[in-house]
Amino acid sequence: MADVQLDHIWKRYPDGFEAVKDMELGINDSEFMILVGPSGCGKSTALRMMAGLEDITEGELRIGGERVNELEPRDRDIAMVFQSYALYPHMTVRDNIGFALKLAKVPESEITTKVDEAAKILDLQQHLERKPANLSGGQRQRVAMGRAIVRDPKLFLMDEPLSNLDAKLRVQMRTEVSRIQQRLGTTTVYVTHDQTEAMTLGDRVAVMRAGIVQQVAPPKVLYDDPANLFVAGFIGSPSMNFLPGRLEGESVKVAIGDIPLPNHLRSRLQGRGARGDVIVGIRPEHFEDAHIAGEGLKGVRFRAKVEVVESMGSELYVYFDLAGGAQSDQLNELARDAQLEDLPKHGSATTVVARLDAASKATKGQEIELMLETDEIKLFDPQSGESLTH
Repeated sequence: MADVQLDHIWKRYPDGFEAVKDMELGINDSEFMILVGPSGCGKSTALRMMAGLEDITEGELRIGGERVNELEPRDRDIAMVFQSYALYPHMTVRDNIGFALKLAKVPESEITTKVDEAAKILDLQQHLERKPANLSGGQRQRVAMGRAIVRDPKLFLMDEPLSNLDAKLRVQMRTEVSRIQQRLGTTTVYVTHDQTEAMTLGDRVAVMRAGIVQQVAPPKVLYDDPANLFVAGFIGSPSMNFLPGRLEGESVKVAIGDIPLPNHLRSRLQGRGARGDVIVGIRPEHFEDAHIAGEGLKGVRFRAKVEVVESMGSELYVYFDLAGGAQSDQLNELARDAQLEDLPKHGSATTVVARLDAASKATKGQEIELMLETDEIKLFDPQSGESLTH
């Protein structure tokens, strides 16, 4: 086990393209660190540099305090689990798990002991004499993880290991990966584009965009206090709603009405001045049906025509349109990543989603009175995308 330090790491290709830019990240001993972001953000490139599969253009990489920039992958004491299982089809599960140890000429008795221990951790004891073709996708991925575990490395590197699994199995394996990492205590860096995986697995999460780390924090901090528009929109499902607004005195004007600024926001905005355009961020769960909102819930009431209702059983997702749309380069990138930029536009309106209690009587085509918890709004600078309240 070891800590990992990425000290101003750059990856620049011969054609001048910069995949990773000035990456500075510290990963603690035994920590489960997640690298998350859209396709092409540089997360897999960063992982491959840690593994030694990509050269580092600038900066210094240290594993366990040792500079490893020039070390070959085999000399770094790391184990990698890929999206592809890459199992040998002609070998049994036992032989697949122990193959790296066999190549290293580890004594047969030690190989047997280590394979049996890994199989017990991964619940593969009953499958040790089977071939990969006779296993399910989840079992094959566990075999691939077993192959990494038996090496007892300083560092696990996982590159989207669950993306080939179906949705239900992915959820189950997510739990298994977390349980195994906690049991082994091995420092782990896990790459994913799935923000749900990032939020449920990691001790801390590094959100990347265009080769740059945007924010590093525990999942709850990322969700509750995003540093910029990109992090706010990328983390959370359904994603945060963004509305154009204007600060005027002690309130912010948006399409649903005037929202009084909560005390904690007012104090953070004192140096900005009383006026200015902003982007207002609202999580879907901070709306509620006004008719079932608790007495203690404080907020602004407004009426909206319901366009779509999605029943999730325990809750409702209610969609409605508001006049105007927030504009920002970071929001445009989020739309491109989600492949939303080609969807039909509803004039200049913004579609807003509210997550309501299942008891709500919201009906498609009808007006509903909603309440917004004003204490929970976020404010962002439209030009830079930076949070004004972080």
